[in-house]
Amino acid sequence: MASLTVDAVRTSTPFFPRTVRSLLPMARNSIQPTHKTTMPPGFSAAVAQLETFVLPERLSGSLSDRAMAKAMVRAWRRHGILQIAMSPSQQQIYAQANAASRDFFKATPLQKQACVNECSYAGYVASGEEITAGIADYSEIFTVTKDLHPGDPRVLEKWPCHGPCPWLDKRMKSPMLNYMADMGSSGDKVLQLIELGLDVPQGSLTKYTDDGWHHMRVLRFPARHRTNGKGKAGRGIGSHTDYGLLVIAAQDEVGGMDTASPSLMKKEAPLTTISPGLFVRPPQQGESFANWKQSVAGMKEDEEGWLYVPPTPGVFTAFPGDMMQYMTNSFLQSTPHKVGLNVRERFAFAYFHEPNFRAMVKPLPGFNGSQEPADGIHYGTHFTNMALRNYPTRITTTKLLEEGRYEMLSKEKLRDEMV
Repeated sequence: MASLTVDAVRTSTPFFPRTVRSLLPMARNSIQPTHKTTMPPGFSAAVAQLETFVLPERLSGSLSDRAMAKAMVRAWRRHGILQIAMSPSQQQIYAQANAASRDFFKATPLQKQACVNECSYAGYVASGEEITAGIADYSEIFTVTKDLHPGDPRVLEKWPCHGPCPWLDKRMKSPMLNYMADMGSSGDKVLQLIELGLDVPQGSLTKYTDDGWHHMRVLRFPARHRTNGKGKAGRGIGSHTDYGLLVIAAQDEVGGMDTASPSLMKKEAPLTTISPGLFVRPPQQGESFANWKQSVAGMKEDEEGWLYVPPTPGVFTAFPGDMMQYMTNSFLQSTPHKVGLNVRERFAFAYFHEPNFRAMVKPLPGFNGSQEPADGIHYGTHFTNMALRNYPTRITTTKLLEEGRYEMLSKEKLRDEMV
């Protein structure tokens, strides 16, 4: 992997609105950068401490809410990513889900490989099974999608991607669903704030997430010297954008994320750390892409301009996906990101707060310009296309194509204008 310029990035202090001043002690205690973490070997990049926001318990559209909303939009336009402070209850929910994740990945290969469903893309993904830009990723994954009973009408009618989630056991299921439910509440709140920040009517974003196709990736990254050799040395996941509205991620203290923005960089002494790394690429002048039209997998992966996001205890990271970019006519770009492997294994969660599977996603009021397609994007088709691209040999893909169920996505029953 190409070496990047080593810089430090100056960022503003955490944003704490008056309405949540009572949470300030918790937030200040929970957003300090982790000490003694290291960037993955073979990587060098700008290191950023991101702006951190404390979400209000409830939104009223107050001046404080609007100030936070505008600041969040600015943070996304500058860095492509921001941090959200966990509440004490969220830290507990995360800890329980993290423990369940580690227990799952300790299971035998046969036990994990049994966690697959022919109807749904939920379940286990072995290291080397997922493909990004034609190269195997080393991430080991359990994907959680909408957990539908086999008797659900959508499953009986064989809607693409609809089916049960093949849990290892109940001890895994409960903490994961609790975590997703909590992320769902935070996701709605973030979207409401982004509506305020963009000055669009209330509900312009959240109307799409009613019964949203929310899903989650529970991830384990092996130590760089303990891979199966199927991928590229040091590469955990290749550069890509995520295909939905909003991503809320959490990572353990071993790793970090990288985003690129030369205008933010100031030359200083090299900053080195040792941990698996999450890298993000902020919006940059002259760079344009649209993942729903042409894959951006692998884009700029070995070039300069990425930021390393060191792990910070007590926070989530949040960034926009492809649908947010489409809806805002690239005013808010989908954030490219990648993961490097470190000398120790690491664990992470990526929660996706998504539109309804049936939704026809349209440009937001005031942002309908030159984006294509002009008549909207069917989210279910977009999600299915991404799954087919990432898992070409998975049994779910084979069955879906063999049974001709992809054509169902064009039927009126699977489409909703969400007006």
